Amino acid sequence: MAFSVVMPALEMAQETGKLIAWRKQEGDRVTKGEPLLDIETDKAVMEVEAPADGILAGISAAAGADIPVGQTIAWIVAPGEKPPPEEESATAAPAARAVSQKTESHAAGAANLSESSAASSARISPKARRLAKELGVDIAAVRGSGPGGEVLASDVQAAAATSPVASSAATPETISGRLEVPSTLGRLMAERTTQSWTSVPHFFITRNIDASALNQYREKVIAEIERTHQIRITHTDLLVALTSRVLLKHPRLNSSWTADGIRLYDHVNMGVAIAVNDGVVAAVIPNAHTATLPEIAQQRRDIAERARAGKLRPTDIADATFTISNLGMYHVDQFSAIITPPQAAILAVGSIADRVIAVEGKPAVRPMMALTLSCDHRAADGARAALFLNEVVEAILNPSNLLPR
Repeated sequence: MAFSVVMPALEMAQETGKLIAWRKQEGDRVTKGEPLLDIETDKAVMEVEAPADGILAGISAAAGADIPVGQTIAWIVAPGEKPPPEEESATAAPAARAVSQKTESHAAGAANLSESSAASSARISPKARRLAKELGVDIAAVRGSGPGGEVLASDVQAAAATSPVASSAATPETISGRLEVPSTLGRLMAERTTQSWTSVPHFFITRNIDASALNQYREKVIAEIERTHQIRITHTDLLVALTSRVLLKHPRLNSSWTADGIRLYDHVNMGVAIAVNDGVVAAVIPNAHTATLPEIAQQRRDIAERARAGKLRPTDIADATFTISNLGMYHVDQFSAIITPPQAAILAVGSIADRVIAVEGKPAVRPMMALTLSCDHRAADGARAALFLNEVVEAILNPSNLLPR
């Protein structure tokens, strides 16, 4: 039986993926689960694993090609078996997205009855339609490169780049300086933060806390863990472990807002913001609420190394239910983070620095740390957020209550 190799969809808004390189060649034997190819999506460069054992055959895409999500680009067949005819391959991509395209076409037709017949008959992704409006591109004049002629965001961007209006809008006499074109990741960050900030009703609460107990706990466990597991425990690892355990008691903060209601999760997949060359990715530590400190530290380190090497796997950045963003290592005292939809909250962590505070009515120097919680007001109100943050603070003040002594 032949198994198709398709361009995977790693997120709802993804329309295409760029094929970076094949790890195997036509006719090579492959094993299920081994790296088969590298692709670049809106998030990062990732490895795609072989879906089955067999022989790689029928490769139809070369490195550097932008490929619509769901399109078949190769087959894995049994020895002596031939890949299906090209006609079957061509129908695989539209089938992979048929349901979403049908929904989108009905929505587009209802919302755009006044558009020309050419524009309304073409299938257009919501992202492409929004981008066309922003860039002033006439959709009717854009040739779609997606399955069945669907107009993608990349088609709109290409049309805007060749538009006489766009090219003549600015001249060297009117604009000075250098234009820096963001990478795919940088552009996606711009789109997502704008979308989140303009569509999610954010509110913020902050606590400044004494980190003495956290520092002491780390010093107590770090030597033993480094000796037995050869892994360094960071403050971020401790915060992931503590926050994820508290989150289970506050499901509204570990949730997603949907059109049907608030989806509450019974597990914590903790996202940890990691800086890469041209943006930030959220490495996901699945089931962090049950993971040990060494397990959390090992997963964080492994994903961070893959992220900075551009070798992320789809599972490395998928399905986070909450995120922690720590800028303490950059000596940032305090900041507010933008929520990553569909998550309902994100915790921003500042640096630990000695400050003078009042202790029993007298001045004292303590290592202080600021925590700022950003919340989606549709999922949680101020009181729920405050109760959660207060319990996180209590856990940091007494880490041994939730973590091994």
